[in-house]
Amino acid sequence: MSEELEGKHGVQSLEVGMGILKAMVFGQRSMMLKDIAAAADMPPSKAHRYLVSLIRSGLVEQDPLTSRYNLGPFALNIGLVAIDRLDRIRLGLAAISELRDEINETTALAVWGDNGPVIVRWERPRRPITVNVVTGTTLGVLSSAAGRVFAAWLPNATRAIVRREVEQRKNLPPGVTTMDDAEALLAGVRERGIAVITGDEYLFRGVEAAAAPVFNFKNDLTMALVIVGVEGAIDMGPDSATLARLRAAADALSLRLGSTRDANAPS
Repeated sequence: MSEELEGKHGVQSLEVGMGILKAMVFGQRSMMLKDIAAAADMPPSKAHRYLVSLIRSGLVEQDPLTSRYNLGPFALNIGLVAIDRLDRIRLGLAAISELRDEINETTALAVWGDNGPVIVRWERPRRPITVNVVTGTTLGVLSSAAGRVFAAWLPNATRAIVRREVEQRKNLPPGVTTMDDAEALLAGVRERGIAVITGDEYLFRGVEAAAAPVFNFKNDLTMALVIVGVEGAIDMGPDSATLARLRAAADALSLRLGSTRDANAPS
């Protein structure tokens, strides 16, 4: 048999073993032999033989008290390494490009820098009047949608900057004059799940923006997806289809990065 033909055929026993692992990944936290066999569509005796080898490799472990099977330490290592090697920025850039195509608005990707959120890249919509976003710009925390997202879900890294903005009265949104006001504003962002800035809240007149949080496999905030538009051109209401797509895009990216947060649960 030639190497090319052999390569196309693959290793059937390995594929069967992967089928068992997939059954365990998509099954319960720990599973009985009969349940694994049923999910993998094979007799329990056959599933048991493969499980013995998977246990020896560290991909599966068995609880001696309950006889239930679960993914083993080596499976965990594989998952963590795979997540660590994900290029989050590359995935984020793809996400804002796809979102721009869906909503035909300016979209941007923001990450946390030393002094605030930084715009990594933005995508221009296909419309005559647009809002340009400068790549590399460091945004204010309380005065920008992205900044509010980071302040809401990354309090340890942002609190000092929020306090400085409040004390210096630097580009504060209407109604925010104390730290208590700022905390109330950020609590509202967490409750809604996204940050929305409309009307005279924004630093630049005639501009509106919204941002949604993206979480990693540790369920920590890692970046924000942003949409920016001309005032009055985007529906920023609670039932906005545009904002729903923004949040859905952020939730999908979080899932891709390994987050286990419940997107439908209160933030």
